[in-house]
Amino acid sequence: MNDFDYLSLDGRALRLFIAVLEAGSVTAAAERLGVTQSAVSHTLEKLRNITGDPLFVKSGRGIVATAYAETLGERARTVLEGMKAIAQPPDFDPVTARREFTVAANDFQRDLLLPRVLRSLCEEAPGIRLRVIPAGIPEVELLREDRCDLIITPRPPQGSDVHTEQLLEDRLVCFYDRRQTQPPRDLAAYLAARHIGLQYEDSEKADFEKQFRALGIHRDVAVVVDNVAGIPAFMRGTGLLAILPSLLDSGLMREFAWCEPPFDLDALPLFQVWHRRHDEDAAHRWLRSKLTAAAGDVIINRSPRAQWKPKIK
Repeated sequence: MNDFDYLSLDGRALRLFIAVLEAGSVTAAAERLGVTQSAVSHTLEKLRNITGDPLFVKSGRGIVATAYAETLGERARTVLEGMKAIAQPPDFDPVTARREFTVAANDFQRDLLLPRVLRSLCEEAPGIRLRVIPAGIPEVELLREDRCDLIITPRPPQGSDVHTEQLLEDRLVCFYDRRQTQPPRDLAAYLAARHIGLQYEDSEKADFEKQFRALGIHRDVAVVVDNVAGIPAFMRGTGLLAILPSLLDSGLMREFAWCEPPFDLDALPLFQVWHRRHDEDAAHRWLRSKLTAAAGDVIINRSPRAQWKPKIK
C-alpha cells in the first residue's frame, strides 16, 4: 500500500519529474531547476511512493525511465498545462467572443450612453449582444441575483459586495418650449407656472423631487410621466416646465430651450455599478471600459449651448 495518495501531488513535483525525464539525469535536472540533487532525489522518492513505480532505474553510469514513467510524462505535461490555465484568467477576444450582457438603465442613461456603446460593439465585437432592462430606483439585489451585469444610475445601490465608478457629472436645468413661454426669471415665476413631474414605475419620485420638498418648493404639477422619453410630447406647444439633466439638450430635448432653475440643486452624477464577482472578468472589464469611453465622448461632444447659458433668476 502506498504511503501517499494522489492528493499529495503538486505542480512543482511534476515539473521536477519532467525535468529528470527530459534530461535523463538527476544532476542535470537539478542544475536546470536551480535546486540541489538531494531535493530532486527526495521528490522522486515521494513520487515513487505515490505511483508505486520506480520511475527511473540505473543503466550503466546513468538512469533510464521506466515504461510507466514515459507514459506518466505525457500525463504530467497535460496536468501542468491545466494548472497553468487555472492560474491564468482566460483571454478575452472581442472579435470572437459570444456573450450577452444585461444592463439596467432608465431611459435617460440608456439613451445617453448605450447607443455609443452599441456602435463600439458592432464594430469590435459582433458576437456580443446587449440586453437593456429598466433600473427604476435600482436595488443591489439586481446585481446579487445576477439579473443584470451592470447598473447605470445617478443613485447607486449600496453594498459591500458591489463596486461603483463615476462616469460623469451633469446638472439639472429647467426646460421649456420657447414658442409658448418665457423662462422663469425668479422663483415666483417658476412657482406660478405648471410643471411636468417624473416618477418611475413602482418607485419613489425622482431624487430632485425630494430636493424640491427639502427646499420648501411645492410645484403645480400638471402631468406625471414614468420616463423621460414621454416629456417632449407633453411639453411641445404648452407652457409647461420640466427639470431635467442638461445633457438631454443635445438629444431628446434638443428642440426646447432651457435655463438654470431659480434655486440651487445638487449636481447629478452618473455611475456604473457592478458586483465584485465580475471585478477581474476580462469581458466585463472590457464592457466597463466601453461605458467609460462613451461617457468621455458625451462630455467632449456635449452641446455648446449647454456650457454658456446663464442662470436666470
